[in-house]
Amino acid sequence: MKQPILIAGLMALATSALAQEKPVLTVYTYDSFVSDWGPGPKVEAAFEETCGCDLQFVGVGDGAALLARLRLEGARSKADVVLGLDTNLTAQAAETGLFAPHGVSASYDLPITWDDPLFVPFDWGYFAFVYDKTRVANPPSSFAELIASDLSIVIEDPRSSTPGLGLLLWVKKVFGGHAPEAWVGLNRHVVTVTKGWSEAYGMFLEGEADMVLSYTTSPAYHLIAEGDDTKAAAAFDDGHYMQVEVAGKLASSDQPELADAFLQFVVSDRFQALIPTTNWMYPAVLPDGGLPDGYQTLIQPEKALIYTPQEARDLRQGAVDEWLSVATQ
Repeated sequence: MKQPILIAGLMALATSALAQEKPVLTVYTYDSFVSDWGPGPKVEAAFEETCGCDLQFVGVGDGAALLARLRLEGARSKADVVLGLDTNLTAQAAETGLFAPHGVSASYDLPITWDDPLFVPFDWGYFAFVYDKTRVANPPSSFAELIASDLSIVIEDPRSSTPGLGLLLWVKKVFGGHAPEAWVGLNRHVVTVTKGWSEAYGMFLEGEADMVLSYTTSPAYHLIAEGDDTKAAAAFDDGHYMQVEVAGKLASSDQPELADAFLQFVVSDRFQALIPTTNWMYPAVLPDGGLPDGYQTLIQPEKALIYTPQEARDLRQGAVDEWLSVATQ
């Protein structure tokens, strides 16, 4: 019996050695992307079918935490690709000098023109306050109505979360120089501020707040995955702030060709077709099959609000300071 056992052992060692010989592509992203219900597992399986590599996702919190992690690690970062920054952070990310040009071309289906040489868009959406129709009969139709209501909300920290930062810039876009006064009114409704989106949305689903800062597309998850039509996004006459999420290659990557291949895969039909029903956002490139049934029921903002990456960079710290001055009172 020793001989079969020895052979089996040698085969296991050979298999392990072959696995170890595969090049590893490390992608930093946000936690919800790599969750069991997020795109990560399916993206990993699909890319590994063709790359001859080991794709490893590393969840590092929420989107804004990605930039903080990169700044801390610098050129020593183990990441080859970062996926999950947005246009409110790309100017600051570019200024680090850590990213390399991508060379990807695609026919994007975005509400804005895209020509960024460092970052590849993979999805987009609009921020919104999501509510349960069985609990909120008359949702607010503007920030003013929300401030005047008795509704409770959960929001995300703008220092660690891209939705949190998006809310600050949304308020800034609507109220301009009167944003501090708006925050005084809004802060009275905030139950808590979470580090990231997952925690905030979980609290909302557990009934700890009437509304949560999320996306106009969030109700699609409940409708398509759960057959639940009780969740909706409040349509604001003020307009809704837009988010475009991106991926980028680090200049320090020791797998630059694999990183390039992954970024090209990001805009492929196979990747983009996963976005609407795993990341629950609009795809950056419309898949061949179009959007799934259920997306046509979502609200469509009449006014799309967005700052350029440079404007967002210049406004970010001041907007955070305005919010903190109220939130800490």
